Amino acid sequence: MSFPHWQDIGYFLIALTILIAVHELGHFLVARWLGVGVLRFSIGFGRPLLRYRRRADTTEYVFAAIPLGGYVKMIDEREEEVAPEQLHLAFNRQALWRRAAIVAAGPAFNLLFAIFAYWLVFMAGETGLRAVVVSVAPDSPAAQAGFQEGDRLLRVGDRDATIWEQALFAFMAESGRGRDLPVSVRDAAGCAQERLLDGERLAALPMDAGIVRRLGLNPRPPHIPAIVGELLPGEPAEQAGLQPGDRLLAGDGEPIRDWSQFVEMVQAHPGRELHLAIERSGVPLVLRLTPHAYEKNGKTLGRVGAAVMMDRLEVRYGPLAALGQAWDQTWDVSRLTVRMIGQLLVGRASVENLSGPITIAKAAGETASSGWDSFVKFLAVVSISLGVMNLVPIPILDGGHLLYFFIEWIKGSPVSESVQMQAQKVGIVLIAALMGLAFYEDLVRVFG
Repeated sequence: MSFPHWQDIGYFLIALTILIAVHELGHFLVARWLGVGVLRFSIGFGRPLLRYRRRADTTEYVFAAIPLGGYVKMIDEREEEVAPEQLHLAFNRQALWRRAAIVAAGPAFNLLFAIFAYWLVFMAGETGLRAVVVSVAPDSPAAQAGFQEGDRLLRVGDRDATIWEQALFAFMAESGRGRDLPVSVRDAAGCAQERLLDGERLAALPMDAGIVRRLGLNPRPPHIPAIVGELLPGEPAEQAGLQPGDRLLAGDGEPIRDWSQFVEMVQAHPGRELHLAIERSGVPLVLRLTPHAYEKNGKTLGRVGAAVMMDRLEVRYGPLAALGQAWDQTWDVSRLTVRMIGQLLVGRASVENLSGPITIAKAAGETASSGWDSFVKFLAVVSISLGVMNLVPIPILDGGHLLYFFIEWIKGSPVSESVQMQAQKVGIVLIAALMGLAFYEDLVRVFG
């Protein structure tokens, strides 16, 4: 992995601004709805860059210089003196359930945003590689379950799995349950079959993106034919006259056996012209192709803006079905996030699963370049992570405040200011340590 480019950082800041705004909007709207006075709604910390206040509105809306968070400042006697006529608007004067609702609204809005984001994607349709098994590793869980070459996945458990992205997520969601997992497939002969994965072997696998291969399922052939599938507008491949369906035969007289060899050839010719022999509808042609140069990991490589032809499938749902799918996806991602946090705490998951700002910025740029749907799904996943993490009962997080309220409900009186202050210090140390560890893992990924 390399350091993020400026484009990656730009998309990272866009994502951060959207998700912080959603989170703080939850606190803000519920506070206003429950009759609490709000003095400031801020996206970012530090010096205000933009200010806005509507007439007859006590709330100041601010966009600040450091876009790494935000806050909603409410009328509160613990922070400053409150005029007698405004005491009924003070946060600290509200009933316990009202305060808890205001605090919980931030994470709740992050989860609602994820449902909305997934709903948009599932309605518009997502395209992915068709979930067809190319080969099965011997002595693997998949081989034990009877998977065969040519099996086309339909459902994993009770989840749709017609494309590999769906299947990957379904296997991850089911991996820790410890029970046998039925997988509905259509075999190479077109007959409906059910394969049963052993629950114990599935539970022993790490819960990450490599789970499909660890199961023994290979979704891609070792040698992909060099046939053009898609072209990016304005890129060298399109400008040279390549078209979808063209078969690539040779470059500068060197035969092209498969797509990976073509990629290596392009990367080795940044800014240098290639004489490309192709076949189009049975007719041989020669085109001149000059790859654009770009930097990656300190090396100058070539690219042409062409994608290989793969067996791709679009999955689309109606509005109501998409809403159900979005709810299920958000619930499953939330549950996976909680499980990952739990496994990290007890040492069952590696800290390599932590992602810091560098990894997240790279992911923002990569998903944005892949299309709006990929970026929106990225926003949904990060929004869920933000919502779930904020509910962890660590002081300074929303979950810490909810813990104080729970103790207050049990003992009948608020947690003392001195105890809260000491707990805040502990919370700051814990969050700083977690952020430092995530940043360290980022640097390890960059420098190897």
